[in-house]
Amino acid sequence: MSFKLFQNIQKGQQSSILSNSLWGVVSNVLQNILFSIFFIILARTYSTDEFGNYVISNTIYSFVLGFSSLGLGHWFIREVVNDEAGKQSMVNKFFKMQILIGIIFMGVNVVVTYALYEQQVVRSLALVFGINIIFDNIINGIKYLNIANQRQRITFGLLILEALLKCMVAVLLLFYHLDVILLSMILLGLRFLTLNLFLNIGSSNELKLPGIIRVKVSWHEFSSIVLKNWPFIVISTLSIINWRIGNIFVSKMLTLKDVADFEVSFKLLSIAYLVPIVVATTLYPKLIKALQSGTEELRKLYLKFHLPFLIYGVLSFAFVISFSDVFVPLLFGDKFLDTAQYCNQIFLVMLVFPSIFLQANVLLALKLERLDVFINLASVVVNVLICAIGLHYVKNLTVVNIAIFVSLCCFHLAQDFILVRRKVAHVSHVFFYYLMMAIIAAVFIFSRSFVPGYLLFLILISVLALVLIFNYNRIKHFYQQ
Repeated sequence: MSFKLFQNIQKGQQSSILSNSLWGVVSNVLQNILFSIFFIILARTYSTDEFGNYVISNTIYSFVLGFSSLGLGHWFIREVVNDEAGKQSMVNKFFKMQILIGIIFMGVNVVVTYALYEQQVVRSLALVFGINIIFDNIINGIKYLNIANQRQRITFGLLILEALLKCMVAVLLLFYHLDVILLSMILLGLRFLTLNLFLNIGSSNELKLPGIIRVKVSWHEFSSIVLKNWPFIVISTLSIINWRIGNIFVSKMLTLKDVADFEVSFKLLSIAYLVPIVVATTLYPKLIKALQSGTEELRKLYLKFHLPFLIYGVLSFAFVISFSDVFVPLLFGDKFLDTAQYCNQIFLVMLVFPSIFLQANVLLALKLERLDVFINLASVVVNVLICAIGLHYVKNLTVVNIAIFVSLCCFHLAQDFILVRRKVAHVSHVFFYYLMMAIIAAVFIFSRSFVPGYLLFLILISVLALVLIFNYNRIKHFYQQ
């Protein structure tokens, strides 16, 4: 039945989305297997303090990196899709801006790290990670260019190669103990190699260094682009804050063991949520084109992908809460025996996050960036308030996990309200979604203490299969429209 449904979706003229998404999903699965091996070896090899210091440095780097592109990726994709004539000039200007901004934020990374932390190891790592920001800005720009041109296969292949090389470096730790600073410098060298591969292979000859050097971007033009697209910048910034502020609170108010526990839980979550991010990002140019035919076409495309996103989120949550007690200690070792409980808590996010990212792309396609800014801001405020107040009274990692989940629920509710007002979603559809998520969460949370996890997961799979079978004709008809 699933194969026939896949064929029907292809007949519905979504084959390019599926093709690129399939490549993206396969690529990210392979990347995450390799990156997970790297991460697991680090967690097992280094002491809790060494691992915690590396995590803190990586957190600050990730935090600053989110700002360094100024959130112009979605704007760049939309402009490339809508303005074929001025494409080359725009590409050159965009990359020149990204390089200059990367240099500035390399300095920001060092300043922020020195301001927040006194550990010498963390401060030393700041410069190494800061240089990475310049490389990342260029590589991410090429990723955006390939998304706009529906050429993600090149990107995926190069990222898999980088993940393989990174994993091979981690394997060295099994035989030789490398200082964490030396390890980071080796990884920086690998990132430089990846950058050159992207420039020579990944850009499909659309990116020429002489063109970037020659193109002039005046301060007036740069500030005009930034001011015109400030919602993208703010959205990107707030999104990074919402995801990474938990790491900052944990590193400043809890122990290095809590830092390690949170990073392990978040790493597993990031593996799970990358799949909907890849599919939704691939879908974004199609959402823009669907809107050109009217809101109804946009609504149909959105709904066709909402169901798969929903099912994926439910299965991810159910799998982790059913089996985390087994696979977390098995993968990461005895130091993380009590980490499974925190994985279960943070994976509540998967009940709402896949559709959050899909709906965020719909809002951007509708050019509702300014509304999205306020949604992101409200979500960040909720997250920060719960973390700050909760950790003041209860020094426990659970507070941070609850803060992330509650803030994203508020985010999702606000998105739903806007989409209903814009007639992209219906009230009944939204109500059914929350009812189902609440029931599934309640059943798994309250039943796992007396029902074996594998049995709960099998029951869920069986129920979903029966629902799809009994509604097959309706689903088939919808995807053929």
